[in-house]
Amino acid sequence: MTQHYIIIGGTKGIGRALVNELTTAGHEVTVYSRNRGDLDSSINHITFDATTDEFPKDTLPEEIHGLAYCPGSITLKPFRSLKEETFLADFNINVMGAVKSIKAALTKLKKSDQGSIVLFSTVAVGQGMAFHASIATAKAAVEGLTRSLAAELAPAIRVNCIAPSLTDTELAGSLLSTPEKKEASDQRHPLRRTGTPTDIAKMAAFLLSSDSTWISGQIIGVDGGMSALRV
Repeated sequence: MTQHYIIIGGTKGIGRALVNELTTAGHEVTVYSRNRGDLDSSINHITFDATTDEFPKDTLPEEIHGLAYCPGSITLKPFRSLKEETFLADFNINVMGAVKSIKAALTKLKKSDQGSIVLFSTVAVGQGMAFHASIATAKAAVEGLTRSLAAELAPAIRVNCIAPSLTDTELAGSLLSTPEKKEASDQRHPLRRTGTPTDIAKMAAFLLSSDSTWISGQIIGVDGGMSALRV
């Protein structure tokens, strides 16, 4: 059965991979992002900057079966050099952008028999990693939002969160910019490779789909074993 999904930030990285997963499965997708990028012309695109814009509610389809909020940031600095503005910027894009998107889509999500929301955290929330204070703080708030909304919106809407480890995307480009950096990242993971956007997108597509109708309020690590294994 064809479903209609809203993807916020679907032109790059994990968001783009998720769009590919959903459209390949025959679903309809509307992408909200700052620019269209190289999205196929058959995919509906709405210009929206989650950090500054009001959500254009009048562009939403009549029924929404799922929403994934994909924008994020990677701020890695010593705590002493982090300014308050950096914490606020990370919170704005990772948390408040998700809040405004969910608020805008909520009424139409409730029209679906089994609506689903997918958010994104990071392995650094549970692990405690140096230089991650700002982004881990913001993503910890995303995890709290996930659990709170999952309780409040049940049983009509499921809410889950994926917590990846470092993934080979444009956002992480500076961390994987040389063969040496890429090899070091691979070796830090028990499964001995860095994640790909498709690794994360497949889990997101599953959580959006009717195959996961008994899963809600979960923070799911898709992280090459980093959060649970020591080998």
